[in-house]
Amino acid sequence: MAETARRSDGFDVIVVGAGPAGTAAAYTLAKAGIKVALIERGVYPGAKNVMGGVMYSQPVGAIIPNFWDEAPLERHIIEQQYQILSPDSAISGKHRSTQYAVQPHNRYTVLRAKFDAWFAGQADAAGAYLLTNTVVTDPIIDNGRVIGVSTDRPDGDLYANVVIVADGVNSLIAEKLGLRPVIDTVNMALAVKEIVALPRGKIEDRFNLEGDEGATIDIYGEVARGMVATGFIYTNKDSLSVGLGVILKDLVKSGLTPYELLDGMKNHPTIKPLLAGGEPREYLAHMIPEGGYQAMPKLYSDGVLIAGDAAMMVNGFHREGSNLAMTSGKLAAETAIEAIEHKEFGARAMSAYKTKLNNSYILQDLRKYRKLPGFISSRPQIFNVYPQIINDAATEFLTVDSVPKKQKQWKIWRQIVKKRRPLRKLLRDIYEGWRAFG
Repeated sequence: MAETARRSDGFDVIVVGAGPAGTAAAYTLAKAGIKVALIERGVYPGAKNVMGGVMYSQPVGAIIPNFWDEAPLERHIIEQQYQILSPDSAISGKHRSTQYAVQPHNRYTVLRAKFDAWFAGQADAAGAYLLTNTVVTDPIIDNGRVIGVSTDRPDGDLYANVVIVADGVNSLIAEKLGLRPVIDTVNMALAVKEIVALPRGKIEDRFNLEGDEGATIDIYGEVARGMVATGFIYTNKDSLSVGLGVILKDLVKSGLTPYELLDGMKNHPTIKPLLAGGEPREYLAHMIPEGGYQAMPKLYSDGVLIAGDAAMMVNGFHREGSNLAMTSGKLAAETAIEAIEHKEFGARAMSAYKTKLNNSYILQDLRKYRKLPGFISSRPQIFNVYPQIINDAATEFLTVDSVPKKQKQWKIWRQIVKKRRPLRKLLRDIYEGWRAFG
């Protein structure tokens, strides 16, 4: 049976949240001629949104071709570095490719306040109705189907045939609809970040860059202080995005503040020279979903779809989130367009969204790594014991002190490796890690 919105003055679709997922959905809908409202709680899109600062070009380009000609981008990334820290040393590695210097570039650093405002502006120009400084307080439900949302504005009820929920990891709408429980703190990370101003020339000298080339560093080990945590440094045009993410449950138990962790990382002997002379300009914090596939909510119901962080769509191992958000927003929009064409808005029509996600890289990747969050959260030694072992072993092996190399190898095994992680536990970690990677 065909179903229609209960109010003639409503929209075809309402999108809650003007982050990457919500704006991707609104833009796709508006370009298709759908009457869509994009609701954002911030005074402008990007005012409340935070992420590390990397945007992948392929998902954006699938929505707005040649976006790089207009979007406010910082640097295109040609080099990915990795650092594994102990208190006084580091093991480093990197991948650098000239292929990443060719347009379209693989990824860019961005500042969300600028990028999100531009992206939402594209949706607005395409015909979406952008409503900012507005908080969605409740879903409106009629006969079991979501038909709109209530907002904090006077006479703020809005109606639509489909509501796309893309209001972030703390999605109260998803909770109020019963599509997900309150998220366990083991499945949430608190990310803190500083924007450190640094002259463009110094950034290029320190990271061996030219022009608008950029580099990123993923940081593991000592930054964790025995917890499940990782850090990062991303190069912008004339600043660095410096931050870390830590599992919320571990942080609460530790009694440390996020700033203490970040300050410790910034003062590590390997990191400190990279930031020397920099001036902190902004300090930001936000929550990141880390539970992966096992922690995902129900993705659809009668008249409603959930996308992006609200759907726990983050691939923590590959540090991917914005690309999953944009792709899921686009797929949600396509599902809504099909539902409008057929005038069917029940759960069966909405289930096409899950099929699209299953056929995409999103659920295929998240399903592949479904065991990884549990493996990592149960083994904090990955973030403290093993980085120490690796750095101590490297120091011993590279020290020239007239000791025969065979003796050094035995010393590394007996005094550095075996002493800190007995063979049985070491083999168990390797086996369980292999299983966790699917």
